[in-house]
Amino acid sequence: MKLFTRPKSDEEKLIEGCIAGKREVQRDLYDLYSKKMMAVCLRYAPTNFEAEDIMQEGFVKVFANIEKFKRDCPLEFWIRRIMINTALKHLRQKSLLTVSHETEEVASISSDSCNLTGYSLEELMSMIQSLAPRYRMVFNLYAIEGYNHKEIGEMMGISEGTSKSQYSRARVILQQMLARQDHNFKEHVISK
Repeated sequence: MKLFTRPKSDEEKLIEGCIAGKREVQRDLYDLYSKKMMAVCLRYAPTNFEAEDIMQEGFVKVFANIEKFKRDCPLEFWIRRIMINTALKHLRQKSLLTVSHETEEVASISSDSCNLTGYSLEELMSMIQSLAPRYRMVFNLYAIEGYNHKEIGEMMGISEGTSKSQYSRARVILQQMLARQDHNFKEHVISK
């Protein structure tokens, strides 16, 4: 009696080929995910050069540890987590995540006062990129990656309260940048 076997998905083939050390399959995996992972690394790194370094180091870790992938989530999520952890490690080593344990509450600007219409993704990402490293990390992890403050605290070695405070401060700084941009635009239009 022949049992029906489910055909392997492309993801399973990639994983098995990488575990077997097949260079062409590793290249395929890299080609498939490198653009998305570079975008992740750019959100955390202070420069494009450092983002490239983080991504390369992250992919080395992916290939070295792919046999440990439990397949309990999509491969892309697992790779993204490795990239984020590699970025955190990189910034810690450069002392860019030196954390001031803030406890004060930051007055926030209401979200109604912030209009994102008219801003390109590149402009918004540039503003996020200009945040101090610890604020940028917490903002990215919370607002973009979807981690909660407890998880962020564990990842960054800070308290949950510090994570909340730094996220709040990052939002205020970004809202102030947006308000300045709006003010400068209106000044420019009025002066014409």
